[in-house]
Amino acid sequence: MKKVLYLSIVLFATFTAKVSAQEAGSFPLGEKAKNANHTGDVWLSELSHVDKVFNNQITVATFAPNAKLNWHTHPGGQILLITEGIGYYQEKGKPVQVVREGDVVKCSPEVPHWHGSTPKDSFAYIGITMDSPKGRTKWLQAVTDEEYKSIPAPVANAGNAQQTLIDLSKKKWAWMADRKTDSLNALFHEKAVFVHMGATMTKEQELNTIKSGGIHYKKADIHDVSVNIIGNTAILLNRITLLAVVGGNEVTNPFTVTEVYKKEDNSWKLASMSFTRLLTR
Repeated sequence: MKKVLYLSIVLFATFTAKVSAQEAGSFPLGEKAKNANHTGDVWLSELSHVDKVFNNQITVATFAPNAKLNWHTHPGGQILLITEGIGYYQEKGKPVQVVREGDVVKCSPEVPHWHGSTPKDSFAYIGITMDSPKGRTKWLQAVTDEEYKSIPAPVANAGNAQQTLIDLSKKKWAWMADRKTDSLNALFHEKAVFVHMGATMTKEQELNTIKSGGIHYKKADIHDVSVNIIGNTAILLNRITLLAVVGGNEVTNPFTVTEVYKKEDNSWKLASMSFTRLLTR
């Protein structure tokens, strides 16, 4: 009796796990496609077919990491709504594009292209394929391993990186106010440069000034922040009102503060910080 009960529990758990996997997203995972026109593991779920009223087919495609479609064309064109992960999209004769959740890709009619996941990321989209009198999708040659492996690894999600830098900059103002020079020492790049109204300081000089109270950054009210990421370098602009004690005198001034960060060993280091005093408050 115990063996029968145990077997029933195992079978129920297995069934439940499969159902959960199939229903993990907003739409069913669908059936695993045969590797006729792609490499790797791809699942397809047909949501809507062409009929007398609607002139398009809607499909959910889910790619395991390291999966890619062959080169192909759509006689009527196709629109991809990226719903999950990070993937690649490339048109013939153009560079590879990195696409992420929330992106919309328009595949023009008759233009050879391919798309798929990255080697390390899963990838999914809703594909809306337009019907055409010229026929359906035309499959071409496979994307070679050499072509695929030569694609540079995508950088971290820009949106997440921007928020990380905004949060890091905010922490920095708190550390400066509390004179936490150990935390600032870890954040500042060894070759960092600090510019105060024309005066330039090294990392060591800046830390000593904060530690001694030569400049006490008491409070920074942040009004606007923008971040521009260029490869492993980020430029962050803060518009602030700064309450500080300089030479024993408390002063309040509006500034635009330019912060330059450099990513090294998967962490951001502050490489430059300069203050530009604004004429209006």
